[in-house]
Amino acid sequence: MTRIVTRTYRLYPDKTMKIVLDQLCDYRRCCWNQALELWNDLYDDRRILPFYAYRFVPNKNGIKEEKINLKTMPNWRLVRNMMVEQKQDWQYQYSAHLLQLAVQDLGKAWQAFFDKSQARQGNPGFKSKKLPKQGFKSDQAKLKDGLLYLEKSREYKGEWHPIKFKGRILSDKFGVLSITRKNDKYYLSIPFKVEDAKPWPKSGKYTAVDVNVGHFNYTEGKQLVLPKSLTKSYKKIAFYQRMLAKKRTVNGLIKGTQSNRYAKARAKLQREYEKCANIQKDLMHKFTIKLVKDYDKIVIEELSVKDMLMSHAASKGVHRSMFGTFRQLLAYKCEWYGKELIVANKLYPSTQRCANCGFVKKGDEKITLQGNQKHGTKHNEYVCYKCRYKNDRDQNAVKNLYALIEHPELNKAA
Repeated sequence: MTRIVTRTYRLYPDKTMKIVLDQLCDYRRCCWNQALELWNDLYDDRRILPFYAYRFVPNKNGIKEEKINLKTMPNWRLVRNMMVEQKQDWQYQYSAHLLQLAVQDLGKAWQAFFDKSQARQGNPGFKSKKLPKQGFKSDQAKLKDGLLYLEKSREYKGEWHPIKFKGRILSDKFGVLSITRKNDKYYLSIPFKVEDAKPWPKSGKYTAVDVNVGHFNYTEGKQLVLPKSLTKSYKKIAFYQRMLAKKRTVNGLIKGTQSNRYAKARAKLQREYEKCANIQKDLMHKFTIKLVKDYDKIVIEELSVKDMLMSHAASKGVHRSMFGTFRQLLAYKCEWYGKELIVANKLYPSTQRCANCGFVKKGDEKITLQGNQKHGTKHNEYVCYKCRYKNDRDQNAVKNLYALIEHPELNKAA
């Protein structure tokens, strides 16, 4: 059995290839926008035109009447063929595969929009050149000796060089390459086809993870998600945001975005965001791989993140704690290495249930972010009003989640 493993590498193009990569990113965006406009026009035509039309086609026996369906559902092949017929001379300087891959991705986006089984997504929109992240795809590129060889059109008369990248290649078999530009840096994403990893040896240990804003609690301790090393970076982010807000307006008008100082401040802000993201991704990968390596069964809770974001005070901390990323990384690593992931029901009262006697707090006895005003308890302590059991609120939640391993019948709303 094979599986897809995607690796991202940093590209180091020379001045000539930087211009080429920028042009390819612009051409990809142009193809996407043109295809989306054509796709929308085809949808509008289906509402106006009649269902069928007839035309007369000559054959051996004379003239035959042929029926034509005028309300054909738009698809990526139809849109691609129409765009190829409307190609202009300057477009022949670029590979035809760039146009085809852009239209294919647009078709996948429309398919995901109409698929009711997937999470609700908006309809595909037009791409803006102001977006900080741009990119394109290539299915004809080659990799050799740490160099990337992109496909060159026959009509292109300029210089064309291979591009250096650093990193180990996992396999000679790979899919469509993705090249992205972000903060004036270029990255290469390669989906490799590799053999399934052998399951890690069983340790005979189980654990449960209770996710919180800023830290994750599990049976053997606590893992910080927002370490103190990020405090300085977040202060810089707030400072650069204030700078941009001041530079954005000139004499009461929004004209400052075109100045060089504004561009420099925005670049500094983007670098700080990227630095924070890299630190947290590295931390998440190390923590999830530790859990998968040390434990055979892992219990986590399913959170309603949208409901948590309704609180203005906690929304920033929830975003930075990366609950969704943690579950995504842990899910595929458990699948790869033969470990079991148990997800608690969204309504399972892990915080309100007593780990000692099973009593569930309800109504005005519940623990909130402000604690419990009726009994005068703090938000970080759990006191059972039935058996007088006392413990830290997070540790009590970990014990309740851990109980689902031996008692799966409890995995439901109280």
